[in-house]
Amino acid sequence: MGHYFTNDNNLQSNIKKLNCFIFNEKMTFYTDNGVFSKNEIDFGSRLLLNTIINENLGSNILDVGCGYGTLGISISKCKKCKVTMCDVNKRALHLAEMNVKENSCLNIEVLESNCYENINGIYSSIVTNPPIRAGKKIVYEILEKAKDYLEENGALYFVVRKEQGAKSIISDMQKLYNVEVLEKKKGFFIVKCTF
Repeated sequence: MGHYFTNDNNLQSNIKKLNCFIFNEKMTFYTDNGVFSKNEIDFGSRLLLNTIINENLGSNILDVGCGYGTLGISISKCKKCKVTMCDVNKRALHLAEMNVKENSCLNIEVLESNCYENINGIYSSIVTNPPIRAGKKIVYEILEKAKDYLEENGALYFVVRKEQGAKSIISDMQKLYNVEVLEKKKGFFIVKCTF
């Protein structure tokens, strides 16, 4: 079985259409085998969105590990800001591009990038539901290197579960950032990092 952070060309495609409400707005997402949370918008992403929607995210957002685009597209629709979404999974990126069109988002760029490999911009906010199953090295690369791609007053927002090492990740991030836990619910932590 392939993982959502790898490209498995042998995995059979089975595109599904998810209809859901985010911020009281009807949205549609195409999903497929080989992408994270293919059957529903996962609780962590929903909690992250509902928590940060009242934050001042600025005008230029980066969604790292975007999957099929839930975070970036939802933020773009609600905040009317420019969003760049990146992922290493080609199938996820194809779906993200479909979902940008499906939800009539005009100001989104979708890029293939392993973490920040192909990212050249500086952003007001970075959001991520990091791929925990990709391993600590990848997760920490996403979280630690975010500061190199943030504006001076920018912020990194991420979600992590208690059972997936939330407390140790938060402790490690405190060595690099000012860390604030914005929300805790059902074992999920929504974390804001500034510097």
